[in-house]
Amino acid sequence: MKAWVLHDIGNIIFEETEKPVPKAGEVLINVKAAGICGSDIPRTFDTGAHKMPIIIGHEFSGIAAETGKGVDPAWMGARVGVFPLIPCRKCPQCLSERYELCRDYDYLGSRSNGAFAEYVAVPAGNLIKLPDSVSFEEAAMLEPMAVAVHAIRGILTEGELNGNGAGTDKAKDLKIAVYGLGTIGMFVTMFLKAAGFDNLILLGNKQKQKEMIVSMGIPESCYRDGTSNETLKLIKEAGGADIIYECVGSPACYEGAVDIAAPTGRVMLIGNPGSDMTLNRNTYWKILRNSLTLKGTWNSSFTGKDDDDWHYVLNLLGDGTVDPKRFITHRFPLEGLKQGLDIMHEKKEEYGKIVTLN
Repeated sequence: MKAWVLHDIGNIIFEETEKPVPKAGEVLINVKAAGICGSDIPRTFDTGAHKMPIIIGHEFSGIAAETGKGVDPAWMGARVGVFPLIPCRKCPQCLSERYELCRDYDYLGSRSNGAFAEYVAVPAGNLIKLPDSVSFEEAAMLEPMAVAVHAIRGILTEGELNGNGAGTDKAKDLKIAVYGLGTIGMFVTMFLKAAGFDNLILLGNKQKQKEMIVSMGIPESCYRDGTSNETLKLIKEAGGADIIYECVGSPACYEGAVDIAAPTGRVMLIGNPGSDMTLNRNTYWKILRNSLTLKGTWNSSFTGKDDDDWHYVLNLLGDGTVDPKRFITHRFPLEGLKQGLDIMHEKKEEYGKIVTLN
């Protein structure tokens, strides 16, 4: 089969490689769509993967083409999305079904071969069936959408967000800021709007981001320049935000999120750090004196049950409540993946979500 193999940092090659054979408990997926994650860029160009050579790519969907021993034959031919974290299912976190917190996990696309290929072998327990109303390219965004939902649900209480994905009357007056409008920030915004939260402050730095916000039916006035100290000052003078989702992972945005938090506000830290996260004394004092709650989040919950993050996303996606296709700015065939990687690495043009289609 054809696949993109990362041999070393900066050395990714589209080549012929061995087609995987599903082991016991695995299903061979014919990949139909795959998204480029922001984490794929440093993995390809700066840091490398946990082991190399490796086929990268972990946001994807496809068709079950072959089943290994012990797998329910009903999976054959199914259209599926894939949870890329492979839990050990033995540690205390796994035994409590918090698989995203597994202490000894594997991961498609960074520790094991992933989805920038024609085929990938996946444990059957990591599959979710797709309704006919959900396209492959939409399903390739299930993983980042579930990450966004996990962050939203992680800091809103049960009294503020019900199980059907709607904000309660109690929560409608909350002033919520999304700091950073890359893929995850946009998905956080999309699901907040779907839940009925209208009192939004959306902090970005690109014209394309403003256009995407407006395309969701959100007033342009909700968009603010997240790079401006004057913007932060005005938010503070207006009382600050009750909840802030920090989606960048830089010291400046971390400090900015704390700075605009209202007294007793809540800050959810989502963005993967690109460097050491320093904290100056003034910012630390603000955390103390405003009695702020800071919380971290990582990955998403996938238990195979109706109340996990993936089913939350799939339900809203299936009935048309959310439309992530609006964020796709570039589509390439599998052999064109390098073009997408270069666009994101070199930032040679504005982009939203970039996907490959097989």
